[in-house]
Amino acid sequence: MQRIQANDYHDIAKPTDPRLSPDGDRVAFVRTIPDDEESVEATVYVVPTDGSGPARRFTLAEGVDAEPRWSPEGDRLAFTSTRGADDDRQQLWVLPVDGGEARQVTDVVGGVSSIDWSPDGGRIAFVQSISEEDRADGRDRGVDEEYEPDEPDPRVIDRTVYRSMQQYFDGRRSHVYVVDLDAERQEGDDNDESGEEITAISPTIEGDADFNGPAWGDESTLYFTQSVGEDPDDSLEYGILAYDTDAESVERLHRTTGWGTGLAATADGSVAFVHVEAEQASLQQADLHVIDAAQAAETEDPADVEVTDVTAGLDRTLGYEAAPRWGPAEETLYFTTPDEGKTSVWAVPGDGSDDPSRLVREGTLAGMDVGVPADGDGEGRSDGDGSGDDADSDDVAVAVAMSQWDHPGDVFVSPGGGAEDLNRLTTLNEAYLDSVHVGEPEPLAFESTQGLVEGWVLAPPGFDPEGSYPLVVEIHGGPHAMWSTSGTMWHEFQTLAARGYVVFWSNPRGSAGYGEEYMKAIERDWGEATLTDVMAGVREVADREYVDESHVFLTGGSFGGFMTGWTVGNTDYFRAAVSQRGVYHLTGFYGSTDGAYKLVEGDFDTTPWEEPEFLWEQSPAGHAHEVETPTLLIHSEDDYRTPISDAELFYRILRKNDVETRFVRYPREGHELSRSGEPGHVVDRIERIARWFDGYSEYHDVPKALERGDDGLSAADAGEEDET
Repeated sequence: MQRIQANDYHDIAKPTDPRLSPDGDRVAFVRTIPDDEESVEATVYVVPTDGSGPARRFTLAEGVDAEPRWSPEGDRLAFTSTRGADDDRQQLWVLPVDGGEARQVTDVVGGVSSIDWSPDGGRIAFVQSISEEDRADGRDRGVDEEYEPDEPDPRVIDRTVYRSMQQYFDGRRSHVYVVDLDAERQEGDDNDESGEEITAISPTIEGDADFNGPAWGDESTLYFTQSVGEDPDDSLEYGILAYDTDAESVERLHRTTGWGTGLAATADGSVAFVHVEAEQASLQQADLHVIDAAQAAETEDPADVEVTDVTAGLDRTLGYEAAPRWGPAEETLYFTTPDEGKTSVWAVPGDGSDDPSRLVREGTLAGMDVGVPADGDGEGRSDGDGSGDDADSDDVAVAVAMSQWDHPGDVFVSPGGGAEDLNRLTTLNEAYLDSVHVGEPEPLAFESTQGLVEGWVLAPPGFDPEGSYPLVVEIHGGPHAMWSTSGTMWHEFQTLAARGYVVFWSNPRGSAGYGEEYMKAIERDWGEATLTDVMAGVREVADREYVDESHVFLTGGSFGGFMTGWTVGNTDYFRAAVSQRGVYHLTGFYGSTDGAYKLVEGDFDTTPWEEPEFLWEQSPAGHAHEVETPTLLIHSEDDYRTPISDAELFYRILRKNDVETRFVRYPREGHELSRSGEPGHVVDRIERIARWFDGYSEYHDVPKALERGDDGLSAADAGEEDET
């Protein structure tokens, strides 16, 4: 049995975005696996829900596919893809399910996302990001083959938030469009091609705003959201609009606040949406609200619309693994939450007549869908009392893409909607998992100053309780995220354990999934509150006889990078550290990040001009001159969530104070490097973390990374092979 290595990343397939067919017989999902050092293969697969056969590839292995969506009749599958393009703009494609070639439906300048079929199957709504110039020249309907966008020179900025993740907006806003699949069909067209008509919905509405989340109600009503406020970039407010496709008119239904702008709508006008209280929003849990569109349309002031908070009795925040879904009978809502180290799927009556009931609590989800069971009729059923809740929850199938401690991801379905009959439909990594040792994490509950904290310990292969091992401590990002035994960190944790380290991670105060009070416990105190909890767990693990407390190492990314920088500036406990894509200077972060500057306003309840000294004292950079721990810095050059300037400042301070350090910068990468970066970079990052620790460990007979250059890195080895 081999040990897991960083380079194994190239062999690991992961599923996302499962979608049940209307008859419940099949699940479509996206399977993603590295293709080479710089790209991935993402294709749509389909698997029968009765387990009668393996998953099979449904689309060509060309480009990157996403968002598989069944037509209402189940005869076609829509998806977005970059196939045939020389850039990364997703376009809309439609594929006949019973055979035939996929047909490209759009070629628009702004790409395609958030697709949704109309109930009659004749149209698809989508979102694209466009500028006024794009609209004026018609590129939002179709792009000439000769067109090549110009890079702004100079780039003129006149927005509060002008870039995000890895790209500048450059005057673009997201807008809602509808493509009519049957429009202008040519008479005598033997190849069944059509000249689709694309209708611009949101560009007809005045105002500089973003429009998102299109969701069909009935066949002539499309709901979507609009960012609002005096400065929409600086506001969490958004409006919910209804567009009548027959009358070509817009009705403004409601105005609310929240981070997410996805909607779920029923044919009779019940619209579900995500709500977050505006006051210190980053510390608030997200709830699921429902309005009645007819009642809302009759209300003069959108703020006075009657709202039902269907999650009021649930002390959990909504998860973003999947948008809320209405069940087949359109009377019950299904949604996900982080839930004490796992992900839960919940069902709740859409009228709020009962509290949410938990259906599934397992692993880490990468998508969820609901529909009729395989023997269902596709229409949904009622139990006869008018509520429909029991029927909707009992007669529903739940499909999830999920990873667990013993595998990095597969597709599961529950024909009855509950965990007791959750069936595994795929074994995407069976051959790989049969060849490597996968360790089972040990759950750990430990006492901190405010009560119990949950964590896990992963031992190396061939673990001997009489032996002695170094310890790696990992801190999660967020800060209001949640870790489990699976998910995106599965490969990294298992790789470090395979190199002989005991690995410890936890969900300290501030983490989601443990209730509102727990999440708010780090208000105005990211550093010390989190460090108190982390160190309580570290000492609990380090007290074990097999852990060598003189060999404890530290790493984390994003908020975990903040905490790594904070920790090494406030304690010399750790032998070496690796800080990744961190926030090191809260004032600098406030000015250079995207909309995440709201974390400073929310979590710290202040701004740089109100309390500059306080924010400096709360920043790792304010303590960087105290660092003695050898610290490696890892950052992406195109990271606009935690811009690299913060890392440059921290690195400069370390250098000026003679700390053993190195700064590794990844070109072409953004904040999602560890999760969806170029495969070669993902592998290189894990190898550099391990090499940095190895060099300061007496358990590894190797020089320090500062003395090794690129020796032993996969990228360097690959380069040598290419030269030969």
